[in-house]
Amino acid sequence: MNTQPRLSVLDLVPVRSGQTSAQALAASLELAALADRLGLERYWFAEHHNMAAVAASSPPVMIAAAAARTSRIRVGSGGVMLPNHAPLVVAEQFAALEAIAPGRIDLGIGRAPGSDPVVTSLLRATGPTADVDRFPQHVTDILSLMGPDGARLRLVSGDIYDVRATPAAGSVPTVWLLGSSDYSARLAAELGLPYVFANHFSGQGMDQILALYRDGYRPSAEHPEPRTFLTANAVVAPTSDEAHDRALPQLRQMARLRSGQKLGMLETVEAAVRATADEPANGMLAQSIETMRERWLIGDAEHVAGEVRGLAERYGVEEVMVVPVAGSREDEPLDATPGRAQTLELLATHLAVGAIVAPKTGV
Repeated sequence: MNTQPRLSVLDLVPVRSGQTSAQALAASLELAALADRLGLERYWFAEHHNMAAVAASSPPVMIAAAAARTSRIRVGSGGVMLPNHAPLVVAEQFAALEAIAPGRIDLGIGRAPGSDPVVTSLLRATGPTADVDRFPQHVTDILSLMGPDGARLRLVSGDIYDVRATPAAGSVPTVWLLGSSDYSARLAAELGLPYVFANHFSGQGMDQILALYRDGYRPSAEHPEPRTFLTANAVVAPTSDEAHDRALPQLRQMARLRSGQKLGMLETVEAAVRATADEPANGMLAQSIETMRERWLIGDAEHVAGEVRGLAERYGVEEVMVVPVAGSREDEPLDATPGRAQTLELLATHLAVGAIVAPKTGV
């Protein structure tokens, strides 16, 4: 296996205090363009709803915008939360995206709602959604609908009715199943699909779940071998101290989430540093932060690049997808994320990404 793993990005489109949604989205699209120039493998957008610090609520919209601003990088969802959507609508959206950027679209599918119970109820009451208990069937339906031949339905009358997500598909998106438990791993293995474990959110049981996926894998025509990679939260800066400061806003946000506290927009780096200094070092928030800090990839470029290589070697993967969670300073532009851009630039340089993924031109 190559000791220099390929590098990809998962973006939740973070929103910090004083920032508008428009500015946050503009910053993420600039980051996608940078990832394309750096030679990264893929750039995925998450789906979360009604969160003050997350503007990634509609992956297909963001993917279309990112595809228009890039030329070679794969763009996709990490992921579409299928219970929130009708399978036919998902198939149509991603078939259209594939037509816009042939050979560059990934459809990552998740089974979680990506929201709280109130928003989940609102989604189901106001639009077409999917029954979570029929998740395996809906995944196979999407696979069929996006293909050139489409799907064939038998009506009550006995007649056959053809349904296609797009009239004449020349290529199809690559479908990935995402998860943090063994459910999606087992289903991906059964269907012969690529699988990604959400290590950036929950690293519990990753060894066993990846082994379960690989050992139970049933080869498919599109994927004769199991395919997987790792995700990890990362902050890289010229010095370790700066990296740890830039990690604080997101660490504090995740600690509040895990302890059930009220969430708001992300703090600036300076605000997070001040707040941390005023809080007890042995408090619940501080303990949660320290636990996460041990799992996240935080430090200077040499240190984090070494950790990325170590993860790839330990888990037998050739790609690592980072969630660049570096916070912003008070004097930095609202329509840019210099800390996240710095994370990608330093990692790409130290992992020699350009030497592995040769730039391509055209769509």
